[in-house]
Amino acid sequence: MDNISVGAALCGSFCTYGKTLPLLEKLREHFGPIQPIMSEISQTCDTRFGKVEEFVDKIVNICGKPLMGTIGEVEPIGPQKLLDVLLIVPATGNTIAKIAAGIADTPVTMAVKSHLRNERPVVVAVSTNDGLGANAKNIGALLARKHIYFVPFYQDDPTGKPNSLLADMDRVIDTVELAMGETQIQPLLLQKK
Repeated sequence: MDNISVGAALCGSFCTYGKTLPLLEKLREHFGPIQPIMSEISQTCDTRFGKVEEFVDKIVNICGKPLMGTIGEVEPIGPQKLLDVLLIVPATGNTIAKIAAGIADTPVTMAVKSHLRNERPVVVAVSTNDGLGANAKNIGALLARKHIYFVPFYQDDPTGKPNSLLADMDRVIDTVELAMGETQIQPLLLQKK
């Protein structure tokens, strides 16, 4: 898929960044430079998984484009038709809930709102501890919406965290390509990897 403009919006699921950074490298190899977008928390919060400055530097270097990290920077995505597809990876329960409710108060949620005005695909790579709990209704709401597609997901720890869902990062590129043709990849629900 040449000349496809892909945006990658990262939320604060820091525990999945170890899988997200290699995925960004694969996306860049496959699609060319990727437009990085980050939520405020993902740009400002050091965690036990690493220092935020290191993550931001790695993400920008991998993607090959400057970071969009404010609502003002992402708002033109729609009016200027800057992206063909927007991938939210990792998509936290908080972000999923806001998108389902139509709330656009972060760079990621505003990017989604702005991008959807052009009826272009948004791909959601879920990473949440409450996907089968409080956030199940929000995931269901997004599954029923036009132009929103999910990366296949599974329960990552059914015994220890029975409500937790995680996207299969190995299926992201295939999901993006099918979403460009307005098709949801199947199967959506996977067995634990």
